[in-house]
Formats: sequence, structure tokens, C-alpha cells
Amino acid sequence: MFIDFFYALRDARLPVSIKEYLTLLEALKAGCASYKVDDFYYLSRAAFIKDEKNLDKFDRVFAKVFEGIEFIADDPSADIPEEWLRKMAELYLTPEEMAEIEALGDWDEIMETLKKRLEEQKERHEGGNKWIGTGGKSPFGAYGYNPAGVRIGQKEGRHGRAIKVWDKREYRNLDDSVELGTRNIKVALRKLRQFARTGEPEVLDIDNTIRATAHKGYLDLKMIPERHNAVKVLIFFDIGGSMDSHIRVCEELFSAARTEFKHLEFFYFHNCLYERVWKDNRRRHNEYLSTMDVLHTYPHDYKVIFVGDASMSPYEILYPGGSVEHWNEESGEVWMRRLLDVYSKAIWLNPIPETHWGYSQSTEIMKNLMEGRMFPLTIAGIDGAIKELKR
Repeated sequence: MFIDFFYALRDARLPVSIKEYLTLLEALKAGCASYKVDDFYYLSRAAFIKDEKNLDKFDRVFAKVFEGIEFIADDPSADIPEEWLRKMAELYLTPEEMAEIEALGDWDEIMETLKKRLEEQKERHEGGNKWIGTGGKSPFGAYGYNPAGVRIGQKEGRHGRAIKVWDKREYRNLDDSVELGTRNIKVALRKLRQFARTGEPEVLDIDNTIRATAHKGYLDLKMIPERHNAVKVLIFFDIGGSMDSHIRVCEELFSAARTEFKHLEFFYFHNCLYERVWKDNRRRHNEYLSTMDVLHTYPHDYKVIFVGDASMSPYEILYPGGSVEHWNEESGEVWMRRLLDVYSKAIWLNPIPETHWGYSQSTEIMKNLMEGRMFPLTIAGIDGAIKELKR
């Protein structure tokens, strides 16, 4: 019954053969996909696709062949989640209506006004232009719109215009065991390797052994230290918020880097580097490291890689107190310059397509701080970044 699917893959010039097709049928007969479209999708993709570069083409063929098919739950009378109904209170405006709303002022004016609102407001508010609430045009609250405001209590961004976010967020650690898609990244990272022989002599030096044995007339074993990659790398991963949609590619990069570099240390941060970083996202509020200690612990010969979309409010980079998770006494710009003063070999990998960088003010600011050393998180981008680190 899947002959049409097989021929559609062949018509799209995907390298599939009868062997993969029979493998898929055997897996289906064994019950590996149950009766869910999602399960069948992943099973057929595993059977047919051997190279990550063909994944997008496979997805297009699958969508075309099985268009309109979806799994229906046994109970068609499922309740509508309360959260969906609550979202009906969100404010939606046309672009023309958005353009008519004016910002309250600069950073200092907005934060001072928020302080007054917190002191004056005594009850929940919905809609309106002044109080902290939902679904309104006030600079403070959730699910409304304002060209420059403070987002409070909203799960995720909608318009990307908040200058500060007050939320308690939970992030998960990146999985460094991910294998899918890491092969090409490993090949790109290998170009950064610098081999050296240091440590205890544990490997047989065949050439010197033969030479010494011939010279002395008896077996004279010569040993040398094992040849290994001497490059030392620090990786800083932006985690949470707008980076949630890029977790997969970050995990692939993380997994490849852990394989390729013996001397590798990683840290997490959110949006911009400040006075502290951490290694476990589940305990980041209690167990963190001073950024200054990191600068003092790892020598200047380490190469630094930042991984993040650089998408944030410009205030998070330029102003004290701009962080969305805590009150930072010094701006992110100050901490970025401190790190770059210590590590001259530093680059930034951005998962956002390079053609979109010009639309984000914060991305341009961060790119300037990196002195132009920002590269897209693609194989070609990693190649360019490696060349920069090797200069």
C-alpha cells in the first residue's frame, strides 16, 4: 500500500532502493509504528534517509503523499483546555493600529513608571492603557501590545517588542549524546584541531625502534607520547526564550564538540553574558559560577565560541538592570568586553539566517561587539568561524 510513497521518493531523486522499502514493511509488520502518523513518519524516515541533507526533501514528499491524514483520538469529545479559552483575551491589532500606539519613553522612564504602578495598583486589571494587566495597550503586562514595555507573566513573546521580561523560566540542559546531524559538524570542527605529543610515552615509535634496533643489534623499543588534539575551547550556550526553537541544532553542535575536543569546557547564559554563568539549567539560580572566576581559571590561549541568536532587547546589552532574570549591576556590554580582552580568539555562532540579522537591533549591537566575528550556525558558517579562530 506504500508503493506510491516509494515512487514519490524516487521521483524526488532521493537515494532509496527496494532494500529500504522492504525494511520499512518488515518494521510495520513488527508493529514498530502502531497506528499513528507521527510514528510512521519517524519510522519511514529512519528506513529511507541515510544523509541529513535529504531530510528536508523527504519531509516535502511525505507531506505531499500523506496530505490531510492525521491521528484522531479515541475520544472525540475531549475538553478544550482552559488555557486556550484564556488566550481569547489576548489583544490583536492591525499593523496600522500598532503604529498609532506611542512608547512611554526611554528605559529610565519606563522603569520608574512601573515602580509607581506596583505601588498604586491593588487588583487585577484586564485591557486598558495604564495598569499592569492583560490584553491591553499598557506598557506593563501580558498578551497586549506596546512598542516598548515590560512583559510580565506571559509564557513567550508575541511581538518581540518588550524591553524587559519578568518571568520565572525553566530550561533543560542540552543533550550531548545527540547523533543525528552531527557528522558534518564534526568534519567542520576537525579543521580547528592542532595536534601535539605531550604526556607520558605510551605509543610505540616504529621508525625509531627499527633504526635503534638495527644500530645496536638487538631489539630496542622506542616509545613516544600519544598524539592528541591540543586545542582548548570554551563554549557559551545561550539557553531558553527565543533559543528554544534552536535546541536541536545546538545539541548537534554540543555533541560534535564533545567528541572532537579533549580540552572543552561549556557554560550556559541567557541572552547576554553577565556576572555569572552556570552548568546545570535546573539549578542555575542556586549553583552558578562567577564569570570573573571563569576568566581567571582558563588561560588566554583558550578559543571561545558563543552560540546564541542575539535576539533580545538592546537594553539587555547596553544598560545595568537590563537582564530579564536578575538585576545586573553592570551592563552585558561591559562583561562581553572583559571576556574579549582576555580571549582574542572568539567567535559567535548564530542559528538565525544571516539575511535576517539586519532586522534585529540587538544582533547588530552584538555583532559589533564581536568586531564582526559572527557567523551563521550552518556548516558553511562553522567553516568560516574555524578559519577565523585559526588566524
